[in-house]
Amino acid sequence: MKIQKIIFTILLGMVMVAAGCSNKNQNQKPQEKAKSSKTNIQYKMIEAKTLKLDHIHGIGYPGNDDHALYLAAHDGLKMYKDSKWFETTSNLHDYMGFQAIEKGFLASGHPQKGTDLKNPLGLVQSIDKGKTIDQLAFYGQMDFHFMAASFSGNGIYVINEEQNDKLAPGVNYSKDNGKTWKKSEFKNFNADSLGMIAVHPVNGDFMAMSTRSGIYYSQDNGNTMKLITNPVMVTALTFIGDELLYSSVENGSILLKTINPKTGSQKNWNIPFLDYDNPITYLAVNPKDKRQIAFSTYKNGVYETTDGGNNWKILLKSGKMEQD
Repeated sequence: MKIQKIIFTILLGMVMVAAGCSNKNQNQKPQEKAKSSKTNIQYKMIEAKTLKLDHIHGIGYPGNDDHALYLAAHDGLKMYKDSKWFETTSNLHDYMGFQAIEKGFLASGHPQKGTDLKNPLGLVQSIDKGKTIDQLAFYGQMDFHFMAASFSGNGIYVINEEQNDKLAPGVNYSKDNGKTWKKSEFKNFNADSLGMIAVHPVNGDFMAMSTRSGIYYSQDNGNTMKLITNPVMVTALTFIGDELLYSSVENGSILLKTINPKTGSQKNWNIPFLDYDNPITYLAVNPKDKRQIAFSTYKNGVYETTDGGNNWKILLKSGKMEQD
């Protein structure tokens, strides 16, 4: 129980950090007209000579056939490919709720200073690796720290943390790329807090949520929920095909498992040892190659396997490249 309280405090700290980033950026005065970045620096992905990340706001594998791992940080996108880290020369937006999809990525958050983009970004999408972003919904109105989306299907989910007239509080979903929204009813959901959301890569009606008391699963956009695990602390989850890949904290150990939502059968994965105060925060599976999997940790570590979990490589340690 003490370990669980410590882990919950850590995860609560993540939310507070996200809120802190939000408040800091909201002091910027938004412009009335904005559709693109307004900087004199040409947008490029260049090899990073050094990296020092204080916050990781999401990881994933967009469907652009480069099999690269993308990471959203406080100062824009980072990309790992062919044993090298890359970063962008401009558009250093503070992306929140980052979600890799078949056509690029979705995100929320706050724009880089010096651009003519409104703050907050609302829900945006990029199909050209962050060079340009399209405003889908709530532009200049709302910020979402927690989002999830189907890789190739129709289904975007957001957690609205504030009472307003734009969106109902709690979990909401859209089947038309943000044009219209409905509230997830969450019937039979008995957890005392909301957590990370995962969406089936093809069928956007299927979603799951991690909580302090296990994983809740739904086949109807979160309107009806079902607890499919034991009441354990689950810190991160994502779909791997029709199954769920998730990380739990049990008996002081950080674990990685898969579960079949329909049969309940589970499998344990071997991962590098992680201290109990360094839980897994984000998980990502490449839908085009399920052997390529990555996860990040609370202390800004990033690990990746390209052979289905037989071997793991440390890509970042404490937010730094190993050679730094």
